[in-house]
Amino acid sequence: MDGGADPRRVEGWCEMSTVVTSRGRKWFEALSGSDGKQAEGPGSLLIAEATLGQEKVAYVALAPDPNSRFPRARVAEVGVEEGWYGTKAIQGVIEADKNGTKRPIITVVDSKCQAYGRREELVGIHLAAAGIIAAYAEARMAGHPVIALIVGRAVSGSFLALAGQANHMIAFNDPEVLIHAMYKDAAARITRRTVEELDKLSEEIVPMAYDIKSFNKLGGLYKLLDVVTPDEPSSVTTAQVKSVLIDAIADARRTPRDLYKRLESEGAKKYRQASIEVRKKMTEQWAAL
Repeated sequence: MDGGADPRRVEGWCEMSTVVTSRGRKWFEALSGSDGKQAEGPGSLLIAEATLGQEKVAYVALAPDPNSRFPRARVAEVGVEEGWYGTKAIQGVIEADKNGTKRPIITVVDSKCQAYGRREELVGIHLAAAGIIAAYAEARMAGHPVIALIVGRAVSGSFLALAGQANHMIAFNDPEVLIHAMYKDAAARITRRTVEELDKLSEEIVPMAYDIKSFNKLGGLYKLLDVVTPDEPSSVTTAQVKSVLIDAIADARRTPRDLYKRLESEGAKKYRQASIEVRKKMTEQWAAL
């Protein structure tokens, strides 16, 4: 899709829309006390250091940038520049802390997709997205507690790039929060079903549901957090979220750095049996080589 295409279309895994949310920016600013603007890189990438509890943490977020030279990235999608400059920022934290205390990295997630447009594909968005995913994984394995605070959308590439490699994911218990592989209209086309048929199936098959409570049943979240007026952070709700973040950071430091715990929860054992069995078989086959 190029910049002149109809922005209301659903394209691939992503929902195209001119509606711009500022929830991610508001929570980033409330938590970090900064607007996150950088001297270089896209205006959509927000980065700041702030004190949380008794230590310094690095906050990262994406926000709408109407001046982005990549049209798809103007509504807070993970694009080429967001990927590469985000990678550079995370690697900078890793390098700065290599001989000292590993600062936690908290990503405030409110990004509805990856910025898959024609021009983005031409200049290698797949490499940019892979870069930031690898950077988060490297940070986690190096001992940086990586926490994803999902306050809005985290769908398809935005989930993979901004949340998938976190030690812990925390999500607001709110209808506007969505974590999924793709949007309903796209999923309906891919599976050759109607949206109504998908909704019916989701009543029986939990991974196909789109509400955040169903996602929580899969065992991937550290906490599903009830926040009053999630669109407008207050001093009370900001303190509430900070307290949960502090707990998540402490837990990340005392638990293994890999992500196997997501498959060891009671929810995963109940609703992800096939996934667990596939991983077991693949491990056995790999070990037999």
